[in-house]
Amino acid sequence: MQIKKIFNYLKPPKKWLWPVNFVLAVFIGLFCYAMYVSNAVSYLSDDPRTCVNCHVMQPNFASWQHSSHRNVATCNDCHVPQNNFLAKYMFKAEDGLRHAAIFTLRAEPQVIQMREDGIKVVQQNCKSCHINANQNVQLSTVSYEDALHGEGKLCWECHRQTPHGRVRSLSSTPYARAPLLKSPVPDWIKNMNKEE
Repeated sequence: MQIKKIFNYLKPPKKWLWPVNFVLAVFIGLFCYAMYVSNAVSYLSDDPRTCVNCHVMQPNFASWQHSSHRNVATCNDCHVPQNNFLAKYMFKAEDGLRHAAIFTLRAEPQVIQMREDGIKVVQQNCKSCHINANQNVQLSTVSYEDALHGEGKLCWECHRQTPHGRVRSLSSTPYARAPLLKSPVPDWIKNMNKEE
């Protein structure tokens, strides 16, 4: 009953019904096209090729591809929380929206660096995957906050080459081999252009 009242309140007057529906259809169409062009659905997967939807990630993808981690971990295994489903997808959504805004505005830095939230996640995931090795060197309890206060080290302070190497920028790997992105142009438009 309450929902019907809300719907009636939001419903435009009859003379505005067609223009409002037209504008809504345009926005929905633009939104769907943006989702298609940006390959947005791919971000729900754990496929590492998703990370190179943005060209600035190609050096990171190429360096990971030549590392030992390639056989055991994807980008999301290290860079996204693994403690529960909700935390994983909330982090992906927040980080993805921030990345999309940066890349859309062409504000990406030459050298990608992790933010504090990302550092915490990677440190936790390193400790989780390497729990047996960490017990031998007493690093299983070191957190980002501990390292910040000089009470231990982050895993990659010693393992700098793992898995991305020391130097990672667009200029350091200008010919990074990464999978070619699928063209955002629909096949029917390509076929139409070939016929002409």
